Amino acid sequence: MKRAVGALIFIACSMMLASQTAYAGTKRNKASAAEKTVAKTTGKRRGAARLSPASARDGEVEARLIEIYKLIGQANTRDALPKAESLVKDHPNFQLAQLVYGDLLVGRTRPVRTLGDVPDTTAKAAAPQLAELRQESLLRMRALRERPPAGMVPSQFLSLSPRVKHAIAVDAARSRLYLFENTPQGIKLLADYYISVGKSGIEKSIEGDLRTPLGVYFVTGNLDPKSLKDFYGAGALPINYPNQLDVKRGKTGGGIWLHGTPPAQFSRAPLSTDGCVVLANPDLERIIRTVEIRTTPVVIAQNLKWVAPQSFKTDGKSFEDALSGWQAAKSSGDLGRLMTWYTPDFTSYGKTLGEWTPSLQAEVKQQAGHGVQIKDVSYLRWTDSNDTMVVTFGELVQGAKTGRTKRQYWTRQGTQWKIFFEGSI
Repeated sequence: MKRAVGALIFIACSMMLASQTAYAGTKRNKASAAEKTVAKTTGKRRGAARLSPASARDGEVEARLIEIYKLIGQANTRDALPKAESLVKDHPNFQLAQLVYGDLLVGRTRPVRTLGDVPDTTAKAAAPQLAELRQESLLRMRALRERPPAGMVPSQFLSLSPRVKHAIAVDAARSRLYLFENTPQGIKLLADYYISVGKSGIEKSIEGDLRTPLGVYFVTGNLDPKSLKDFYGAGALPINYPNQLDVKRGKTGGGIWLHGTPPAQFSRAPLSTDGCVVLANPDLERIIRTVEIRTTPVVIAQNLKWVAPQSFKTDGKSFEDALSGWQAAKSSGDLGRLMTWYTPDFTSYGKTLGEWTPSLQAEVKQQAGHGVQIKDVSYLRWTDSNDTMVVTFGELVQGAKTGRTKRQYWTRQGTQWKIFFEGSI
């Protein structure tokens, strides 16, 4: 007896695999057990018992789920079922996998109408949870279909110093985090992972708005999981929200982390955090092992724009000229000339331009006759209603062996770049 595959090859699978075929049926008594399995996965997640899933490498669990999707799309449910059974046995806290496994069991006795084909009464009671799982599934499949073009990188990564070993970019619309390595041959994509963001979405503005911020940030710490509640999973990497552009715009709040999931969950719904970026624990562990504190940039965008690295030479030329002009002005010892590079609303850790100028004047006096050298320069571009450049570099007096690491925020005003924040880090 033939049965339509239905929504187990749900929208994402059908878009990717263009497959519509038939299930083969078996015994009815298995369907009843299967429907109980599916219904169980839609219960409130916070009430789930703590589980100890099998250890997994980063990305491995998602890869196994995608393999099951592909088999379903090929009408090969015979091979898909044992793989799904194995996946939920190894990771019983992976709710989406439980849902797919339950549908595969149901599909052996009757057509599956939609992902999570539970009885209508259960579906009504668990509607929010089912909607979240369906959205998670669509986003995972979308990430498989819409891969970054080979050799392309996010447009924000204009120039990374060799001292910056890795970089992170988050595409909030795709619920995806991309991990890059900065090599002598250029920026290379190492891996990418499903992530969850704020319950209210993105563009954080005020404390408690349940949104994930957008902008250029840096990893500022690595919190020991032993010091954290189980809610944060394998650990946490705080980032520097609010950054200086956020401060300039009056944004408030804090405590934005990249962190893991509690033991009862393998992953969380796409929109389910208080503003943090949340990964499955194996994926977070890879990030923690890889990144360096203070130097690793974290770009969070609504949609990442992927560009060829060769385009950076043209895009960055006007800014490189501005940075060289600032360096020359500071080396000249002419404070008046140097001040033309700063905006009237400049601030430095709470000090206005007038309050900060004596510190700059002391620096210029100390460096007089020696000139200023900058090295290990990185600059990342953030473009929304304004064009902003976040610049980090080592500054030292010509001939000196040591100096200070500085960060500047530049804004483009017409054809000119000006500094609205400067400080040591």
